[in-house]
Amino acid sequence: MYPLRRNRRLRTTETLRNLVRETTLSPNDFLVPLFVVEGKGVKEEIASMPNYYRYSLDLLAKEVKELWSLGLKSVLLFVKVPENLKDNSGTEALNAEGLMQRAIKTVKDSVPEMLVMTDVALDPYSIFGHDGIVSEGKILNDDSSAILAEMALSHAKSGADFVAPSDMMDGRIFEMRTLLEDEGFHDTGIMSYSAKYASAFYGPFRDALDSAPVDKKDVPKNKSSYQMDYANREEAIKETLMDIEEGADIVMVKPGLCYLDIVRDIRNTVNVPVAVYQVSGEYAMIKAAAEKGWLDHDAVVLEQITAIKRAGAQIIASYFAKDVVKLLS
Repeated sequence: MYPLRRNRRLRTTETLRNLVRETTLSPNDFLVPLFVVEGKGVKEEIASMPNYYRYSLDLLAKEVKELWSLGLKSVLLFVKVPENLKDNSGTEALNAEGLMQRAIKTVKDSVPEMLVMTDVALDPYSIFGHDGIVSEGKILNDDSSAILAEMALSHAKSGADFVAPSDMMDGRIFEMRTLLEDEGFHDTGIMSYSAKYASAFYGPFRDALDSAPVDKKDVPKNKSSYQMDYANREEAIKETLMDIEEGADIVMVKPGLCYLDIVRDIRNTVNVPVAVYQVSGEYAMIKAAAEKGWLDHDAVVLEQITAIKRAGAQIIASYFAKDVVKLLS
């Protein structure tokens, strides 16, 4: 008790604070999201995500080499699909020479040791901007899951180490795991977006990929019929446990900062790695406030990322990964 115990003794110097720090960050904590587009020599800044870019395949190769040189060893690939290749059933997603399939090969050719994860969802390929097939105002679950499984298999055949289904269709993990096993891809892992909430923080991401739901008759206006209600907590545990039973190797909570209670609940419940996605809206808010001079960009980034890890995340998908690694060095 005080004064025999003075807690401030352990905070007196930066060296001492570093010595007793409970949560530390390293490059190994990060999964780097990368956006890919067709073309050559393309590095397009995303308007709503300052200092973050879409890359053509030639510049993607350069980017992954730089990431590797910084100690960042895992990437998560997303593709911006040309409008003329979109339909209601993700046909282009199964193209063996599609942009995602070529992006996987580009990364592996550039840095063979880089861990490649791929987004598995239909919204980049959908004329309606949804993660599944749209029919009479509804999203078809089982038909969508069958296509998503084929999509995962196509990524595995192209060299992906992990597939990362972000769609939230029921049973899609079982469909994917079964098909991958049947086709001999026993070592291809699945990182499931197990607790993905219907969040307003995804806006800049949808701008990056042109994947927002379209405003048309008989098309759901949002993704609330399949993504989780942000008011729910226990449902996240149920969803996550079901995904693990179906074959998920890693589970994810998305978004990050507003859902750290969910991260801790899941970390305390499961015995597989837990990932968190610090999403585009979280990125954009920090960038906008820092541009206004309202907060210290680097200090806030480090604080938020540390909070995500402290909550229980072993893997952090973040657009700030390069910034953080440079700050740590």
